[in-house]
Parts: sequence; C-alpha cells; structure tokens
Amino acid sequence: MYKTILDRKIRIAVLGCGRIAKNHFESIQQLSDDLELVAICDINPVIVDEFSQKYGVPGFTNLENMIKEISIDVVTICTPSGLHPAQAIQIANAGIHVMTEKPMATRWADGVAMVKACDAAGVRLFVVKQNRRNTTLQLLKRAVEEKRFGRIYMVNINVFWTRPQEYYNSAKWRGTWELDGGAFMNQASHYVDLIDWLIGPVASIQAMTATLARDIEVEDSGVLNIRWRSGALGSMNVTMCTYPKNLEGSITILGEKGTVRVGGVAVNEIKHWEFAEAKDYDSSIQDANYQTTSVYGFGHPLYYRNVIETLRGRCEPETDGREGLKSLEVLVAAYLSARDGRTVSLPLEL
Repeated sequence: MYKTILDRKIRIAVLGCGRIAKNHFESIQQLSDDLELVAICDINPVIVDEFSQKYGVPGFTNLENMIKEISIDVVTICTPSGLHPAQAIQIANAGIHVMTEKPMATRWADGVAMVKACDAAGVRLFVVKQNRRNTTLQLLKRAVEEKRFGRIYMVNINVFWTRPQEYYNSAKWRGTWELDGGAFMNQASHYVDLIDWLIGPVASIQAMTATLARDIEVEDSGVLNIRWRSGALGSMNVTMCTYPKNLEGSITILGEKGTVRVGGVAVNEIKHWEFAEAKDYDSSIQDANYQTTSVYGFGHPLYYRNVIETLRGRCEPETDGREGLKSLEVLVAAYLSARDGRTVSLPLEL
C-alpha cells in the first residue's frame, strides 16, 4: 500500500521552528546517513532566515509554497497543536508522509480527520511519542507485557512541574483552547499516553481542572480518576504551579505480584522495582536510570529511527495516527468530564 524508499536518503522538511524543533533538527543530523533535511518553514521570516542559513536549506514562510517547490518525502510538524490537523491534511493531500508532534490535535474530530486524510492519500501518519523510547519506560512496558504484575490493581501518575507566566506570555497561542490546550493536553500529554499504552483500554474518566495561578484560558492544574476495562483503578495529578521548579514526573503501578515506581523529574529514575518472580534483568534495572536536562528526554532520535525503518518497508510504525488517537481520546474525555461534571465513558464514538 505504501511506497518504500530504499535507494536514497529520505527527504524531510521541518514545519515550525519553535521550542521543540531543536530536538528534530538534532535527530535529523544524527541520522544523516538516512535523512536529508531539504527545507524549513515558519511564519516568522526572521526565524526562517536564521534556520535556512544555519542548515543550508531553502526556507519558506508558506507551507503551500514549500510543498509545491521542494521534493519532500515527509514533513514533520512542530507548530502549535491546534494547527496540526489542517496542516497534516494539506501535506497528506500533496502525497507526502506526515510526522506530527504531540498532541496530534486538540479536538477528537480533528484527530479522526487526520487519520482519514492520510489513509485516503496513501501516506503514513506518525505521531511523536518519544518518551515511550526512554529506557525506564521500556523496562516497565516489558514487565507489563510479560504479565509480571499479575492483575494490576491501582496506578498513579504525577506531573508536578512549573510553567511561569512568562512561558505563556512568550507566544500568543500558548494557554489558549484553540491552539494549545492546557496542562493535560500540552505539558502532560506524554504522561496521559502512558494510561492506555502501559495499562490498557480505559472504561471511564472523571476529571476536575482549575486555573489556579496563571493568566490563561486553559487549566494549569487538574486531577483524573480512571477506571480501566480490566477493572484497575487509577489517578493522575497534574500541575504547572510547582514551586520553584519542576519536581516530579512519575508513575506507580501496584499489582497482584509486583510494585513499581518510576520517578525523577521525568520518569527517568526507577525508584522501586519488586516482583514475586525474579527475572535476569532485575539486577540491572538501575542501569536504565539516566540524568535528564530536559523533560523531553532523549527519545527523538530513536523515534526517528522507527520512522526511517517504516519508510524503508522494514517494520511497522510504533506510533501511527490510530495509536495517537488513543491518548487523544483520553484527553478529550477528561476535558468533557471536567466541563460537564460527569463521568465520561469510552470509546467516545461507537
């Protein structure tokens, strides 16, 4: 169904040169044997000139002009979240593969439209979930898949970070419903992703959100109660108001035969690892811990490697559009619950 790219480098363009784009440019450079940066695009002409000169590629302030003038295999979207759907659909309609940062969209219908558009155009839709590639979470995923916990009883996720008012003031789109979403949708998106990816399909969500300290449209804090289809219960606590800096990004799983807590500032340290039945890799779990200078972790190059192998026809995507919809569905359910003061059951559509 999909055309493979075997005899040359994969031509990639970056759309949006803001905060997260640095991770993409670095990944492309690291994987330059397989990837060739061929263009960049941003609405700010000053930024376009800067990055065009830095990387020696054509720069554009208009997406339509870029995809018309340059031969591109895949465009990676690093623009504000609310712009992703229209841009992804425009790129797909040009016959170009789409790679989008999280969240793939801020509205459920928009996410579904992205998947349908890429299907209709016969192109891939990749949704960046680089934290899945972090060594600590890979070990945790392995333990879950090996059913080492037995029945999972309870799960807790905490994201205690800080984003000062200056962060939201740095761009007009930040902290808006249309383009950004709040603490759950934006900052804690990768932690919401753990809810389905690690534990399984969600049955229902109860949520409360609040805007406690920041002058923004959306929430800076919130809590979720979660019931999984397996019967497991859980909670998630998120705030961007932690004093004075990022404190914790953690997940704790309590099961019939195991207890694990992965903490640190961004799930980068295994704090507790205990199971009824030992495995050979248990003695080396501390080797999975790593120091992080960024809450983004180090998963972007590993995510790009999967994109390369997929476009070469050697494997399937780790996180495609349909996989991306799973966390978007949980997010949308949380916002509906918080808005209406009710429990929201999944799936959203039948």
